[in-house]
Amino acid sequence: MENSHSAAYAAAGVDITAGYEGVRLMKPFVERTKIPGVVSGIGGFGGLFAPDFSGMTEPVLVSGTDGVGTKLRLAQLLGRHDTIGIDCVAMCVNDIICCGARPLFFLDYIAIGKNEAEKVASIVSGVAEGCVQSGCALIGGETAEHPGVMARSDYDIAGFAVGVVDKPKMMDPSRVHEGDALIGLTSSGVHSNGFSLVRKVFDIEHAGLTAPMDELEGKSLGEVLLAPTKIYVKAVQTLLDGGVDLHGASHITGGGFFENVPRMLPKGLGARIIPSAIPKQPIFGLIQKRGNISDHDMYNTFNMGLGMVLAVPQAEAEKALALLRAAGEADAAEVGHVVRGDAGVSFAEVCPPVP
Repeated sequence: MENSHSAAYAAAGVDITAGYEGVRLMKPFVERTKIPGVVSGIGGFGGLFAPDFSGMTEPVLVSGTDGVGTKLRLAQLLGRHDTIGIDCVAMCVNDIICCGARPLFFLDYIAIGKNEAEKVASIVSGVAEGCVQSGCALIGGETAEHPGVMARSDYDIAGFAVGVVDKPKMMDPSRVHEGDALIGLTSSGVHSNGFSLVRKVFDIEHAGLTAPMDELEGKSLGEVLLAPTKIYVKAVQTLLDGGVDLHGASHITGGGFFENVPRMLPKGLGARIIPSAIPKQPIFGLIQKRGNISDHDMYNTFNMGLGMVLAVPQAEAEKALALLRAAGEADAAEVGHVVRGDAGVSFAEVCPPVP
């Protein structure tokens, strides 16, 4: 590509040589994500992957796509771009693992006002880290420079993941039953949802983002809010590999508990959550206090400390918790039960007796 330079295009605001430099800088990060099945390196017209379906009777491909939303503004204000890619991967792989699908590969798309090779490589380093955490390969992507459409320092990132599950083992609402225990896996904070409200509550454009805060146990607001979304792929796979009869999984994303938990429930069943069983994180109390936000709106917007809720037979709850804790989910806890009724999600300190 030594002759690939257009003075006219550069004068219009697009420097294609910066794109080539970005690819050169990100190659070591992409190399970290190589797993069996990767056929091609980055730079081709398509990412190639040869999946291994051995041992499966009816393999089903499962895909998910998402972005990071306005959390990006926080990364831009702080000038830190190496974690936002983790968020992007997490938002995709955490969705497809709810079907029981093991992520195979990921592709990203970055739109940026001015292509700064080091910034793009930093963003991709986070994408690669997210792929490593979830055990999938980063097999391609696209960086698009948008002069005159985006401000020079602005960017957006989106991506998609593809995974596979054997259809007889696929999770869907038909497998969830009355009396199932609900197990909660803790979040790393706000994750990547509700940031338009967060930015409004804290007036984020003018907030002191780097000063330690007593309300946040000595951490800064920027540090807590920018914490990358936790990836639950390996935790869920631990249960599947450990022989737990996992009935359902719900990724607590946009819409909080009220929108996401019912997505794993069949008609006629609801979820009863015990609020005191959810580990408390100071950031949610601070958001609620500063914004004067009702309990309902908090649980309808944020994960409130739980990023994933799993449904397992009550008889297997202790086994599931033991496996999760051994796998590093030290704060995994039973947080409620599946109950009869179409009330969706309700909250009470006492759950009805398990049938």
